[in-house]
Amino acid sequence: MTFKSGFVAVIGRPNVGKSTLINRLTGEKVSIISDKPQTTRNAIRAIITEEDCQIVFIDTPGIHKPKNKLGEYMVTVATDTMNEVDAIIYIVEATDVKPGPGDMHIIQQLKEVRTPIILLINKIDLVEKEKLLYLISEYKDKLDFESIIPISAATGEGTDLIMNELKKILPEGPKYFPEDMLTDQTERILVAELIREKILHFLSEEVPHGVGVEVVSFTEREEKNLIDIQANIYCEKESHKGILIGKQGKMLKKIGMTARQEIENILGSKVFLQLWVKVKPDWRNSNQMLKILGYN
Repeated sequence: MTFKSGFVAVIGRPNVGKSTLINRLTGEKVSIISDKPQTTRNAIRAIITEEDCQIVFIDTPGIHKPKNKLGEYMVTVATDTMNEVDAIIYIVEATDVKPGPGDMHIIQQLKEVRTPIILLINKIDLVEKEKLLYLISEYKDKLDFESIIPISAATGEGTDLIMNELKKILPEGPKYFPEDMLTDQTERILVAELIREKILHFLSEEVPHGVGVEVVSFTEREEKNLIDIQANIYCEKESHKGILIGKQGKMLKKIGMTARQEIENILGSKVFLQLWVKVKPDWRNSNQMLKILGYN
C-alpha cells in the first residue's frame, strides 16, 4: 500500500470558516474560532494521520489589507505559506453573490503559484442550490482548480470529499509527525489562544483586535495534578483595560473562568489560572511586543 503525505495550506479571506474546517476535519479543537474576522494570527498546523496518509493542514490568517505591523505579519504568514506546501485549499463563502475585490486579490496571487488548488465553497447550509451553481460557474472561469467542493464546515456536509481529493494530489512520502499528534502548537501557545478566544467571544468589535496574550508562567505540580498558569493580557488603551476588567472585575473573572474550563478539558488536568491586564499603547506596531507575543 502506498503511503501519501504532505502539507496543505488553508487560505481565504477573514472569517470564511478556515479554523472551523480544520477543527471539523481533525475532530478536535486545534484552532480557536470566533465570528470576528482575523481571529487566527499565526500559521497553525493540524495533523490528520490515517492508515494510508498523513496530511498536515496549515490554518493561516485571513488575507486582508493590513493596517499595522501585526496585520502585515499575518498577511505575510498566509502568502508565504502558499509557496511552501503540496496543495492549497482556498475557501470562499456560498453567501457571496460573486467573487468580490478581496477574493479577486487572492485569485491574482494564486495565479502566481504552481501548487494544486482545491476550491471549497463553504456555508452551503445558508443558501439555495441555484445560487450555488451560479457561484461555482463564476469561480470556474477565474482559475484552473483541481476540483470545486461545496461544503458546510459547520454541519460537516461535503467535508468527507476533501480527504479523498487530497489523497489524489499529494505525493508518496513519510510520516512527518507521530501518529497520535494532532497539532504542533505548544501548550503555552494553546493556552494563550484559548484565553484570546474568550476575549473575542465576550467583548465588542474594537477591543479584541487590540488584545494580545502572553503566558508568563506554566508550572506543573504533578503531586496535586495541577497546572499553575499566569498570563498577561495586553491592550492598547486605558479605556480598553477598564472594559476587559469590567465592573468589580466581573468581565475578567468571566474570561478567566470559561478559559480555565476549556484549558482543563484540553490538558486533562486541574488548572489555577491568573490573569493580569496591562496597557501597551500601539503594541501592534511594536517589533519588540510582536516578538514577545510570538508574531515574528
